[in-house]
Amino acid sequence: MTDAGAVVREAFGDGASAEGLVRLPGGASRETWALDAVTPGGVRHPLILRSGAEGGLGAGLSAEARLMRAAREAGVPVPGVVAEGGSYVLMERIDGETIPRRILRDDAYREALPRLAGQCGEALAAIHRMPLSALPQAGDVTGDPGDPLDQYREALDATGEPHPVFELALRRLAAARPDSGRRTVVHGDFRNGNLIVGPEGVRAVLDWELAHAGDPMEDLGWLCVKAWRFGSPLPVGGFGSYDDLVTSYEKASGHPVDREALRWWETFGVLKWGVICAVQARRHLSGESRSVELAAIGRRVCENEWDLLAMLEENPLR
Repeated sequence: MTDAGAVVREAFGDGASAEGLVRLPGGASRETWALDAVTPGGVRHPLILRSGAEGGLGAGLSAEARLMRAAREAGVPVPGVVAEGGSYVLMERIDGETIPRRILRDDAYREALPRLAGQCGEALAAIHRMPLSALPQAGDVTGDPGDPLDQYREALDATGEPHPVFELALRRLAAARPDSGRRTVVHGDFRNGNLIVGPEGVRAVLDWELAHAGDPMEDLGWLCVKAWRFGSPLPVGGFGSYDDLVTSYEKASGHPVDREALRWWETFGVLKWGVICAVQARRHLSGESRSVELAAIGRRVCENEWDLLAMLEENPLR
């Protein structure tokens, strides 16, 4: 773990100290800690420290910090970056809820729910205004991941398992690929669960490690994937309608949304999550990383297969 005290002294001066250090749940390759930086005058600064080695999947922490600064300049609600190093990012701690089931069901967020889809549209429009230069350098797998269908076809093949529904979806998606005239920064994991929400609505967008260059409709489609509705019938994150999201995005971005392209990217998102579930389960079953969590996620594969069949029956993508 990164020395929190040393990080705080680097950011606030030699007399500062780190207090109330608490590790937060989640994160396999990186640690997340809540703490207060206390200056010699007694002023407290509530902060979050993320630490971990560079490399692995997704952008490194330095790249994440650069992305978050660019996002803030573009008008995306994000925590302010206080300091960064090769193995850590220190940022503002923003109060609010991230657990989707609480957001969707607790009375504290009842008034926020009707606003969330529209606020997400505005946040996504701001993300898609970010300069491509904010992404990792060209050639980095995150900055330019290549063809998404090829990426997940290869991942599926690597599992060595037969998944006819995923194969069908890959063929249908390849045959009906929408044309895209735009290439923007794509957040890569914009969904319910990666948002900090308060009683008034979205307070911050988190988890920038999968940001890359691509079709902006990828972000909108991912937000609509059924897994991120958490049992709600509403298609956008479990809290809004397609019209809420699209109308807000079009107004904020100035770009029209092709509903068929949005449906294509939503279908791709379900396929993507299903393949990820299969890959994660294989890590457990192969003995690479024995984990109850990874074993449990394997049970989600069939849910995504069912969802894909329903989507392809409604819209065959031919």
